[in-house]
Amino acid sequence: MTHDTLLRERALAFRALHTPGRPLVLPNAWDTASARLVEQAGAGAVATTSAGLAWELGAADGDRLSRDDALAAVARIAEAVAVPVSADIECGYAQDAAGVGDTIRAVLAAGAVGVNIEDGLYGGGAPLRSIAEQAARIAAAREAADAAGVPLFVNARVDTYLRGAGDLEDTLERAVGFLAAGADGVFVPGAVDPVTVKALVDGVDGPLNVLVGPGAPTVGELAALGVARVSTGSDIAQAAHGLVRRAARELLDAGTYGALAGGLDYGELNALMGGGR
Repeated sequence: MTHDTLLRERALAFRALHTPGRPLVLPNAWDTASARLVEQAGAGAVATTSAGLAWELGAADGDRLSRDDALAAVARIAEAVAVPVSADIECGYAQDAAGVGDTIRAVLAAGAVGVNIEDGLYGGGAPLRSIAEQAARIAAAREAADAAGVPLFVNARVDTYLRGAGDLEDTLERAVGFLAAGADGVFVPGAVDPVTVKALVDGVDGPLNVLVGPGAPTVGELAALGVARVSTGSDIAQAAHGLVRRAARELLDAGTYGALAGGLDYGELNALMGGGR
């Protein structure tokens, strides 16, 4: 099977997983080991976390990682698993819409069949791009994917709630503009209140993605509201790094090893990374 044929098949499979009421659940990964563990746990797809991936590569999150470094990591993840992979590409790793198109071509070359593109801005000033500017960037992503013949799933991230930069009406206005530009779904991190989530489900004419973590409604509760996709974002990576700090402090301060209990068996993890692939 050629790379292009495999991409198209995985893209169609990934697209079909977005069903309101039966959400695609994504425990986000950041390297090949976490990706294979997520796949082994039964996930229908693997999605990267830009924050976890950046930390793994020695950079801060927030458009500080280079396109080449980010997509080289995505390529390693896509090669390591048999399920579809979606890449969190932050703001598109580009200054303008044409550059976003270049990024999408690199995403496809890396083997990913979905992307998250956020509308936030970094470095001071306005917290969000204008609807028109972000719509142009999404349109460039759509055009690049369509030209390649791959039905890439473009998930438009709306950061109104995450950045405190808008309300429900503002969020829905952005969602309309981004879907019209070619996005396939809408991702609204920071919105977990059931009333708000239900209003978003009803107001967004496409699959809604919700970011979850401690204190958020359960997957079952979100499914009942009509959510189509549930992501953990950087939370699993944060939990893993939290374990590193707890274990290191316990070892150095108390000389004990309790935090290491419950770790994966060496042989199991070694086989996961090296056997039968």
